[in-house]
Amino acid sequence: MPIKLIENTLKSFLLEVQEFFALSLRAIRSIFSRPYYYRDFTTQLDKIGVGSLFIVILTGLFTGMVMALQALIQLKPFAATSYVGGMVAVTMIKELGPVLSALMVTGRVGSAITAEIGTMVVTEQVDAMRVEGTDIVKRLVTSRLKAILVAMPLLTIITDAVSLLGGYIMSASYDMNPIMYWKSIPQFMVFQDLIEGVAKPAFFGFVIAMIGCHVGLNTSGGAEGVGESAKRAVVISSVIILVSDFFLTKIFIAFRG
Repeated sequence: MPIKLIENTLKSFLLEVQEFFALSLRAIRSIFSRPYYYRDFTTQLDKIGVGSLFIVILTGLFTGMVMALQALIQLKPFAATSYVGGMVAVTMIKELGPVLSALMVTGRVGSAITAEIGTMVVTEQVDAMRVEGTDIVKRLVTSRLKAILVAMPLLTIITDAVSLLGGYIMSASYDMNPIMYWKSIPQFMVFQDLIEGVAKPAFFGFVIAMIGCHVGLNTSGGAEGVGESAKRAVVISSVIILVSDFFLTKIFIAFRG
């Protein structure tokens, strides 16, 4: 009996993974074919990008400030406070900026995508669209995928910039020379770090959009099912973001040689 249960669970898991990748492939293909649904794209870009600005700015500001504060305390006994700017920059741009902004967007946008599509499924709006001959993937999934692929790198860049400003504010309050703060940044950073800081959020955005859409399209059970789907999408997306961040970092380090 336990063996049968494990077998069925494994089959269900593999089937869901297969459906996820099939949906992702269809969504990617649909990006380059007509119709493009520009209105849906701009609407989603406003919801995902502009709507998330406040939370990522707040996250970046206080993360940069607390990192600078900790660095100042730790480096002061060694008379190495001139490296605070570089430490804040390399940590935020390569790791914390992409991950924190992605987690914030997951909680705000990933759950909204799942709930919105899940509500359309349980109220049979998706079935009505299919009857009308509408391509569900192109209309509901691709527009959101395109919007988040554009928005996530931009939101992460804003998070990084605001975190550097927050670190500068904290350093200035400790009477640190502002020129030393900004000059230390190029000493810690190389151009590949900037590429890494933009490539990661693009991948995380893909994960957030596709998991949200996949879980939303498989919602059942009315209002309670929509809530469960939203919770499930946020948990899965958050875990995959944290796990994939490690492997992406390993890949970038391998290419660095």
